[in-house]
Amino acid sequence: MPSDSMDDIELKNIQMQFPSSKSFSRDDPSIEEVRVETDRGSLLVAVQGNRNKPAILTYHDLGLNYISNFQAFFNFSEMRVLLENFCVYHVNAPGQEEGAAAFPEDYEYPTMEELAAQLMFVLTHFGLRSVIGIGVGAGGNILARFALNNPDKMEALVLINVVSTQAGWIEWGYQKLNARHLRSKGMTQGVLDYLMWHHFGRGTEERNHDLVQVYRNYFEHRVQPGNLALFIDSYIRRTDLNMTRSLEPNKKECLTLSMPVMNITGALSPHMDDTVTLNSRLDPTNSSWMKISDCGMVLEEQPNKISEALRLFLQGLGYAVRVGRKRITTSTSVEGK
Repeated sequence: MPSDSMDDIELKNIQMQFPSSKSFSRDDPSIEEVRVETDRGSLLVAVQGNRNKPAILTYHDLGLNYISNFQAFFNFSEMRVLLENFCVYHVNAPGQEEGAAAFPEDYEYPTMEELAAQLMFVLTHFGLRSVIGIGVGAGGNILARFALNNPDKMEALVLINVVSTQAGWIEWGYQKLNARHLRSKGMTQGVLDYLMWHHFGRGTEERNHDLVQVYRNYFEHRVQPGNLALFIDSYIRRTDLNMTRSLEPNKKECLTLSMPVMNITGALSPHMDDTVTLNSRLDPTNSSWMKISDCGMVLEEQPNKISEALRLFLQGLGYAVRVGRKRITTSTSVEGK
């Protein structure tokens, strides 16, 4: 009994230290940042890989950019081989890149439709005939809009925690308050908590304390609050994607996404039900729904499972790629509806 008490006393005095190896760096020699002019200002596009290879185009979620949303995933050991087969074009929403200057007060941020239309300028600038899209959250919604309007330009889509409907009253209210605080007070605790919930869901501290601390620090110190407020405003004013699953096989045009779609969510993500709704609006013959267990932010928390799923998806498109060797475990469920 005395030894147990002593153990308790000693444990209480331990100062826990978490590894600081994970960080976001802009100094990656394999990435070239290019400014692309559009009809609504310029976009920062980060190019990773050999431009003569088939193109993958990524688009990030709210509060993130290409570095914080995709850098760790594409540097994951089993994803590095992918860059030998593809060239990745990371698109940053206006004003969301690292070190972005604040927009002037009278700046009118592009709507979601206008953000989607900007992608045509990106494809034209780099001479891309078509791309494979990987989008997370708001970025996935933008890619889906582009794909609906330009089906010949989007070869396939990987959508992660994507919402296809317009904002509900609860989301609109919270996000409107967040945008107001970001403009007037900067990154408040309330906005920070909402962003963490948006990306990770609940119970994050119990799952990966180190990862949580990295993103908390990122949101607090490396996000331009006024620019994020504008992006949030644009996102909550989004229109419904107006996709409908056709009951008649011969009438699929202009109703839903015509290209292959891999629709992914995390079991702990607050957007899981939204991805189910999206799945019900997709053509079941060319789409699949995946729920990855024990995570909300799937690219960060379960990169091995996503890299394996991506390899199989790309092979299904006819690409002979080998991203990883591990198989998807039984904790990953794939359901087609």
